[in-house]
Amino acid sequence: MTQHHQLTDTAVRAKTKGPGYYLDGRGLYLQVAPGGSRSWLLRYTIRGKTREMGLGSLLDFGLARARDRAQQARDLLAQGIDPIDHRNKAQAAQVVAEAQAAQASVTFQACAEEYHKAHADNWKNVKHGAQWINTLKEYVFPKFGKLPIQQVGKAEVLKALTPIWKTKAETASRVFQRIRTVINYGAAKDYCTGVDGEFWAQVKLALGANDRARKVVHHSSCPYAQVGDLMSKVRASTATPMVQLAFEFIVLTASRSGEVRGARWSEFDAHLTHWTVPGERMKAGRDHKVPLSKRARAVLRQARALQAESVEAAADGKSLELVFPNPGGRPYSDMVFTQLLRRLELPYTMHGFRASFRTWGMEATQYPAEMLEFALAHVVGDQTVRAYARSDMVARRLQLMQDWADYVSAAL
Repeated sequence: MTQHHQLTDTAVRAKTKGPGYYLDGRGLYLQVAPGGSRSWLLRYTIRGKTREMGLGSLLDFGLARARDRAQQARDLLAQGIDPIDHRNKAQAAQVVAEAQAAQASVTFQACAEEYHKAHADNWKNVKHGAQWINTLKEYVFPKFGKLPIQQVGKAEVLKALTPIWKTKAETASRVFQRIRTVINYGAAKDYCTGVDGEFWAQVKLALGANDRARKVVHHSSCPYAQVGDLMSKVRASTATPMVQLAFEFIVLTASRSGEVRGARWSEFDAHLTHWTVPGERMKAGRDHKVPLSKRARAVLRQARALQAESVEAAADGKSLELVFPNPGGRPYSDMVFTQLLRRLELPYTMHGFRASFRTWGMEATQYPAEMLEFALAHVVGDQTVRAYARSDMVARRLQLMQDWADYVSAAL
């Protein structure tokens, strides 16, 4: 029988030369490397397989502590647990825990600055990008910027918004949306768990109506019966082909002008049957999927053909990302469409075509109001949103957009 505890402290200190393994007992060895370094090693067999487990350097663990560490490993073996696997799993869990702790400690300010930097190419212009972060610096960061984003709740949001909600209504509404965007981004990066629509509804309920909510601006809309005739006038106008296509696509999809002006080819599926507008470009801060009518798909193919013919677009890779770029490869300004309507002596706004679509849907079709609201990307409640996002509703939503396109085209 192998003698237990064969080594002594004196013997261990003396073994400074001659590489090899020096048994203490029950699988515990002092290992002396060719270069003279000394460390502890435990040999054991589990499920018919012999393994060697390092127990640390002699510089860190003397003989007594090495024996304790070896015994801890033997205790695991007695339970049928491989000590090497156990240690590896514990180390992996520690890495995950540390990563989670690091994420959980990301502050609201750090998250906002990260989002701002990550989306530097998406701002309308440099001024808009600076304004976006500056409003948070002025009204939000002093209130809870240093707080981990995971800990930001209704109380913190209300603390930042209440002082300006009624006195600076327009600014407060923008700050509200920007706080919401940062938290959504934090949830996407696993810095926080995120919050649902009810959270924001409760915040607004607590804040009450402000001047912006009371003074709703109704955009002048074209009567839906005249939309087809108006499109004929646009096609016959002096506007460039790309402007005409973008104008028509806005009307056909009932989208906001900015969503179309900033549309990128990467947002469309390979067959151009659906357009998914990312949440950061949506007013509600959530992705919006738009089923495309046959005419809307044809407009996209025409836009692609125009780009292929443009020497300027081909010379600039960035311009090719946009679906409807201006001659300089950048998004059109909303004023391009406003000026077009003015040249045609029409008193309407681009945003008003969304109302044209909504009124047509209510007065000339049997589609439910909730579906029309969803087509406009209006938030109609989480349960309804989920219901209309189900696959069995996609066909009906596609038919809705096709019926609208057919109605508009009938007058062309």
